Amino acid sequence: MQAESAAVRGRLSVVATPIGNLGDLSARARDVLAVCDLVAAEDTRHTRTLLQHFGIDKPLVSLHDHNERDRADELVQRMLAGAHVALVSDAGTPAISDPGYWLVRAASQAGIDVTAVPGACAAIAALSVAGLPTDRFCFEGFLPQQAAARRARLATLAQEPRTLIFYEAPHRIRDCLDACAEGFGGARAAVLAREITKHFETIYRGTLDELRERAAQDKDVERGEIVLIIAGAPEPVPGQEGNEALDRVLNILLPEMPLKQAAHLAARLVGCRDNEAYKRALQLKKD
Repeated sequence: MQAESAAVRGRLSVVATPIGNLGDLSARARDVLAVCDLVAAEDTRHTRTLLQHFGIDKPLVSLHDHNERDRADELVQRMLAGAHVALVSDAGTPAISDPGYWLVRAASQAGIDVTAVPGACAAIAALSVAGLPTDRFCFEGFLPQQAAARRARLATLAQEPRTLIFYEAPHRIRDCLDACAEGFGGARAAVLAREITKHFETIYRGTLDELRERAAQDKDVERGEIVLIIAGAPEPVPGQEGNEALDRVLNILLPEMPLKQAAHLAARLVGCRDNEAYKRALQLKKD
């Protein structure tokens, strides 16, 4: 009986699609989309247009942030019955700041084979041309929209030595650059990549201060899909690293929370004693 069940069990293919240039859809991705039984898509209208471009006609079912948990169970049952499901997002690799995580997890837990069909990913594409260290990097996706939550998130990353990768909406990029310059220091090296692989692809390089000045002057910076890449925290100078890091974190946290709470959180982030952070917080408040 077990052999028969394994024989009819379907599979899930996680298929990366272009982030702009349709020529980036791989031959393997086209083959998988042509032979699968149905396509689970973030936006069925968008994916239907993509499939039609390549002469592919397949049943489509929506799988987005608001229905993924419920829809995952339905799709797992279809795969257990033998269906081959292809998972796609609107652009790039599914589950990378896009729907797909719940379906992949549910399928793997049900014993269904899950296969990656790799291709475009905006974060990796932007990193590859940024000219910042690539041996170690940290993908943070979208920062919180609320200013206080965004500052708090950046405070936790202020001493992160790895290159940082963020996605950001065009209408929020100026606020994002301001917050990053405040949180990391305006002299930190950064790269802003917009419309990667598309006709108006543009790469802006400089410090965070230079990028936010450019964004204030050039409206094109606020157009299209954006990836922001920021150099990791520099190696500390012996004898200076503790005070500088503590001051940077406290200056972000103190406007957002009570002094004692800010000092306690800053001590945890920087790695110093609570009383040291508290004394420094009092001094900063006084100044």
